Amino acid sequence: IRVLVIDDDEIACRHAKLILEEVGISADISMSGAEALSMIGLHKAKQEPYNLILVDWRMPEYDGIEVTKKIRHELDDRTTIIILTAYNWDDIMEEAVKAGVDSFMSKPLFASNVLNEFEQVMKRKNPENNSAKRADLRDKRILLAEDVMINAEIMKKILSMRNMKVDHAENGKAALDMFRDSEENYYDAILMDVRMPVMNGLEATAAIRVLDRNDAKNIPIIAMTANAFDEDVQNSLQAGMNAHLSKPVEMERLYETLEKLIAERL
Repeated sequence: IRVLVIDDDEIACRHAKLILEEVGISADISMSGAEALSMIGLHKAKQEPYNLILVDWRMPEYDGIEVTKKIRHELDDRTTIIILTAYNWDDIMEEAVKAGVDSFMSKPLFASNVLNEFEQVMKRKNPENNSAKRADLRDKRILLAEDVMINAEIMKKILSMRNMKVDHAENGKAALDMFRDSEENYYDAILMDVRMPVMNGLEATAAIRVLDRNDAKNIPIIAMTANAFDEDVQNSLQAGMNAHLSKPVEMERLYETLEKLIAERL
């Protein structure tokens, strides 16, 4: 599972990371709500959202409840959020649950307690409410921007395996023109290579987002690139992309990403 620990106390953060690693769980740590939200956004864009987030109640800037509210704007109910505190949580329980908190745990942490609580939360959640909406990809029309012909042919083959229809643009400028000249809502999603001649994927995405048409703001645009550093993902998000997939793109991850993003648009 992917775990994030948010606590303004560095010692508490590192203690949580250490006890989780002792049972084979790798955890990321963040010492502020703002930093945590940035990390959450990057992981979501890479289609690797955190499964479990442990957040301290009392922190400067944003407390645990405020952080939880902001996290729930980014992540659905499938991510478990547990408040950590050394204090009595009875007074904040109602407010915290409304904000999206799933459970509470006392400090100091023990790995067995974390795993047991995570398991109990998952059992309590209704599986029907816990499953994200998925779109049927059959007959969905995809605009593919890719300058390397062999890559484009491979991607067209992968998309056709799920009966999607594909229009190919050889660079970002061609993709922009094809989208602009199409009828509104003609395309269901755009797969955008980042490094292309004439106009790169970031420039093309930014140009699409400012077009004066209703679908320009909400069409899913997915970055495809060999660069998977956090800075690259951040650049994709800032340009207006919804997700960032690393090349070579895994088929099932691509399908899952399209299913989720197209469903969100419907």
